Amino acid sequence: MAYTAVELIELKRDGEPLPADGIEWLIAAYTDGTVPDYQMAAMAMAIVLNGMNAEELGVWTNAMLNSGDVLDLSDIPFPKVDKHSTGGVGDKISIPLAPLIAACGVTVPMMSGRGLGHTGGTLDKLESIPGFSPRIDQRRFREIVAAHNLVLAGQSETMVPADQKLYALRDSTGTVPSIPLISSSIMSKKLSEGLDGLLLDVKTGSGAFMKDLDGSRDLARTMVGVGIRSGVETVALITDMDQPLGHEVGNANEIKESVDVLNGHGPPDVTELTLAFGEVMLELAGIGGGRERLEETIASGSALAKLKEVTLALGGDPAVLQDTSLLETATFRSVLPSPGDGYVTRCDALTIGLAATRLGAGRERKEDGVDHGVGLTLHAKVGDRVARGEPLVTAVYGDEARWEAQRDKLASAWSIDELPPKTRPLIIERIDRSRI
Repeated sequence: MAYTAVELIELKRDGEPLPADGIEWLIAAYTDGTVPDYQMAAMAMAIVLNGMNAEELGVWTNAMLNSGDVLDLSDIPFPKVDKHSTGGVGDKISIPLAPLIAACGVTVPMMSGRGLGHTGGTLDKLESIPGFSPRIDQRRFREIVAAHNLVLAGQSETMVPADQKLYALRDSTGTVPSIPLISSSIMSKKLSEGLDGLLLDVKTGSGAFMKDLDGSRDLARTMVGVGIRSGVETVALITDMDQPLGHEVGNANEIKESVDVLNGHGPPDVTELTLAFGEVMLELAGIGGGRERLEETIASGSALAKLKEVTLALGGDPAVLQDTSLLETATFRSVLPSPGDGYVTRCDALTIGLAATRLGAGRERKEDGVDHGVGLTLHAKVGDRVARGEPLVTAVYGDEARWEAQRDKLASAWSIDELPPKTRPLIIERIDRSRI
């Protein structure tokens, strides 16, 4: 053994680059358990503080990718395109988007993750559907993709196992907001899918891991560069995450809102991003029709039918997608009223995301479960006019003590002023091969 974990941690702690063979050894040793969680947590924190150069990041990503199996979908005759978000609050876009694109004739082998920090996870939301089981092996993953042009699943134990361990560790050790760690986590998973094209939704703002536009732009360029150098045409859209997307935050709540989008009456921001992302994914797949094709696919019901198909294939009950009132909801309900008259000038995504997590919709520790019935319904967002006493948010929760601890913090997410605010666009910037 040429290295020890301590030696490598000390190198990165002191701002030195890690040697390529040291990175490869570290990832392999962490995957097989030779390096324990506490040492990898120290390395992750050193990377948060001191970063990685492009060469280190390439080696780290490839070591993660090669820690397990890589899918070969070359026998599937359709273009293969996926989408990934860096994480936000109320960000359920993947759930209506993936079946919509699959219904347009594109293969979407979507490998998703669980909640990370204050942000919700696609798998946690999907598991709100009774019986839905996203943990499948590589053979079953391929079968479902071949049969339905779509899969919405987690990583099998043999696919990118290094990321599975490190993803959960970062969530519970304060080491999420790091461009190298975010980039390598996302890109190692996506490159293992055998894609032709990849769309990245890079969030910026209060509820994003990258709070400022410059950081979000750096993350987008880093990931687009990794994808293109690996032979996958990659586009990133930088999107706003100062306030939550849609009106629903929480697992079952967001499934309901996703179904609303596929029924043609979702909230404007979620619908707009679904269609805008869909246009880019069709572009990456080389399929024409653009927004008109996407709107026709929703109107025909074939996108919702595709979601029901894949839900059934993964053991879920599609009846709850027909009647979303059958989804789980928590026992207790409270409404927070507006303290005054005026316009909402702030609806802070981070504050709302943290409150939802601490009420039980997310995880505060690696081993925590989630309560799928916990959720927040937002009645007023930035630009809306409210009167004193009108509801700002309705919370459903299972633990009254948790609610008492979060009530005032949640209420602090809203600011109300006499004058209407300036708003920024949902899609702020596009990063593709011409801008890296």
